[in-house]
Amino acid sequence: MAQNQQRAKIRLYVTDDLAAGRSVGLGVSQAHYLRSVLRLAPGDDVALFNGRHGEWRARIDTIGKGWASLQLVGQSLPQAPEPDIWLLFAPIKRGRVDYLVQKATELGVGVLQPAITRRTAVERINLVRLGATAVEAAEQCRRLSVPELRPVHTLDKLLVSWPAERRLLFCDEVGGPPPLKALANQGTAPWAILIGPEGGFDPDECRAIRARPFVVPMSLGPRILRTETAAVAALSLWQALVGDGRPEN
Repeated sequence: MAQNQQRAKIRLYVTDDLAAGRSVGLGVSQAHYLRSVLRLAPGDDVALFNGRHGEWRARIDTIGKGWASLQLVGQSLPQAPEPDIWLLFAPIKRGRVDYLVQKATELGVGVLQPAITRRTAVERINLVRLGATAVEAAEQCRRLSVPELRPVHTLDKLLVSWPAERRLLFCDEVGGPPPLKALANQGTAPWAILIGPEGGFDPDECRAIRARPFVVPMSLGPRILRTETAAVAALSLWQALVGDGRPEN
């Protein structure tokens, strides 16, 4: 049977090591989901992944109220490298930031970094809730890892300690070259994308960002985009021109 035909439809992210012959115990929420929401029973198959050991078929051994034990049957997909892309974004209101995290996860982002800019209106976000949103999105979109969600920092602090080898794609509403020009002939260096807040970047802040040697400015077009829309647009362009969305990949 082909490998993709052996994959279970239900996927769960776990932190346990995955290897032949091992069993995995689930916590209350995941066990409840399998037993009470999906109505699964002993003998049913589930796919497990942990971001390190690929995806594994697991068979429910025993399940009860708030607990479950699964036996690993075999690996359905080996762990594969994913595009090395970070997303820096100004925090926005609940619902909209949930959407941003969900779509960024689906588009393959490896690191989610909330960044406080000078015009950021929302400075506190629920990282626990957003982490759960990222896990759920990874489970549904069949990626083999969950993005790292980092603590909130000011943009100024992030730029001071920025790794020099990582290019920062600056989505500036004031203007910049179009995507094809901005992303052409950039080599194989790792990337990050910077999305600003509602109201855009402060002019002095914008000039300071552009002055950094690792920054690559890019225009997203003539329209004013919401933060979450800009994130999806920029990630889609990067994936198509640089990342794993290219035809040769």
